[in-house]
Amino acid sequence: MLILASASPRRHELLLAAGIPHVVRPAAIPEERQGGESPASFVKRLAEEKARSIPRQTGDVVLGADTAVCLEEAIFGKPSDLEDASRMLRALSGRTHSVYTGICLLSDRRLIVDSALTYVTFAPLSDNEIKDYTRSGEPLDKAGAYAVQGLASKFVLSIEGCYQNVVGLPVSLVYHHLKSL
Repeated sequence: MLILASASPRRHELLLAAGIPHVVRPAAIPEERQGGESPASFVKRLAEEKARSIPRQTGDVVLGADTAVCLEEAIFGKPSDLEDASRMLRALSGRTHSVYTGICLLSDRRLIVDSALTYVTFAPLSDNEIKDYTRSGEPLDKAGAYAVQGLASKFVLSIEGCYQNVVGLPVSLVYHHLKSL
């Protein structure tokens, strides 16, 4: 049995769309970056902590994941409010940023920790576009204050790497590692 250690409906939907059977058991761990921790190390550490926090039976595989939107070395998590979302979107406007997702697969015999990196380039956004988007409410529970699969799709000029990684789970990477288990 694959156990998804996440409350993210997007991760659940991505696994369903790929035909990967699983159950959802959300993990609740503090998501604080340690001093000097790179974005890739940060998301991999959180993914492993989430996977390890879920009780499992013999034969179960736990999948932990964490996604971070980064502009240079700054990590943009979920915004605290509309003003914070606006701040993030202004910073991303007209620029290329990185999206890292760390994954951890934990089984009886193995621990696999890996990450994916995707580059996303936003068009320049006007103040009105930012205001209209934040008013939609969509950015409030999204890392980086946007949903690439939603209303913010119109802001994306290009994506280099795995699109599903930007949504929240690099499914092909997960599948590759599941096959190795």
